[in-house]
Amino acid sequence: MKNTVLVAVGLAASAAAQQTAYGQCGGQGWTGPTNCVSGYTCVSSNDFYSQCVPGAAATTSTKTSSTKTTKTATTKTTTTKTSSTKSSTTKTSKTSSSKTAQPPTTLSTITTTTPSPTSTAPPPPNSFSLEGYARNNPTGTVSGGTGGSTTTVSSYAAFTSAVKSNNPKVVYVSGIITLTSKVKIGSNTSVLGLGSNSGVTGKGLSLSSVDNVVIRNMKISEVKGDDLITLSKSTRVWIDHNELFSGGLTNGPDYYDGQIDITHASDYITVSWNYFHDHWKSSLVGNSDANRAEDFGHLHITYHHNYWRNMGTRGPAGRFGHQHVYNNLYEDYRYQAIHSRSDNQVLVEGNVFRGDTPEALSTYGLVIPQDSPNTCTCGDQELDGYANLGAANDWGSSSINITRVGSFTAAEYSYNLTPLGSVQAVVSAGAGVGKIGI
Repeated sequence: MKNTVLVAVGLAASAAAQQTAYGQCGGQGWTGPTNCVSGYTCVSSNDFYSQCVPGAAATTSTKTSSTKTTKTATTKTTTTKTSSTKSSTTKTSKTSSSKTAQPPTTLSTITTTTPSPTSTAPPPPNSFSLEGYARNNPTGTVSGGTGGSTTTVSSYAAFTSAVKSNNPKVVYVSGIITLTSKVKIGSNTSVLGLGSNSGVTGKGLSLSSVDNVVIRNMKISEVKGDDLITLSKSTRVWIDHNELFSGGLTNGPDYYDGQIDITHASDYITVSWNYFHDHWKSSLVGNSDANRAEDFGHLHITYHHNYWRNMGTRGPAGRFGHQHVYNNLYEDYRYQAIHSRSDNQVLVEGNVFRGDTPEALSTYGLVIPQDSPNTCTCGDQELDGYANLGAANDWGSSSINITRVGSFTAAEYSYNLTPLGSVQAVVSAGAGVGKIGI
């Protein structure tokens, strides 16, 4: 899809007329005011159209990650993996030694050398291009609303109306819109936030029985008792460069629900370059261990270059599907990051774990009590999942517990793997809103 470029028009203030909020303020053939009223900035969507939006011009900020080096893990068996770091785009993962599916009783500590980041700059824009299952699948690369109508919205009513049809359309969101109910997104839609402070709050987005959807550059927050984004029976979705967060972990796992939950045989999804933070449960794949008949053979999802900070569980947690998890940064993932259960297959490579993150990866089928809800205070028991390790991961001080080695040893597509020593700097600088030209 074609990205527009965010440009602050930046004309000197004068005594000339000023455009009102959300009014046109520039572009080819425009002869009206090019300055905005106080508190608004003229932002160009393309060569033909500009609009006065709240705030100052967007800037790119670089996040920095604190690193903790001391952590004692308990009650988990640790599998130590060594695999060479690869720089080519075609990956072949190594095979780990097999573990039994019994509850672990001993602990060995993983000792790793923490690589120093080799770059503090964000990656070049071409590395933000679509990769993974949303690009490579039997149906075709996701295109969203490319070629369709274009609308800019700034209210709940306008947003709900703009996204509901299945006709090709690009919907630009200007500013933060408070939703009073969950909004269903139609097929063949691109939902794109303008600048670095546009999105929705209060309620989330629903993708139900739809195909070919793009959600980019959106801030989505504070959805109590429900998911920020829910996918059900949906295919070919790209969720990229968003920021998803809530009020933190203080109120427990069920005060909020998931950030991105992918259920009911949804397929061919890429979740990339998102900044997930201050939330308990992040991303669940497969809603129930009783849903094998519907889910098995589906749920092909790529998670890459996401930044998770101050989280609880599910980064991601998968059942019955295939997840390729590479080049993500995990910082202070308080309970359990990647969990593969109920015969799920996960390929994990080139990820970095930092801070208070006790368990980076587990295939043991116990759904821990912190991954609520549970029917037992000791957690719920499911079948174990499977995991394979490709390019080397930096586990930091975290433990891993691989009980079953799977058959998902290599992705079916080519992709750009960031060198392990650069992942922390590249992902913390490049993930989230305001980093792409919208």
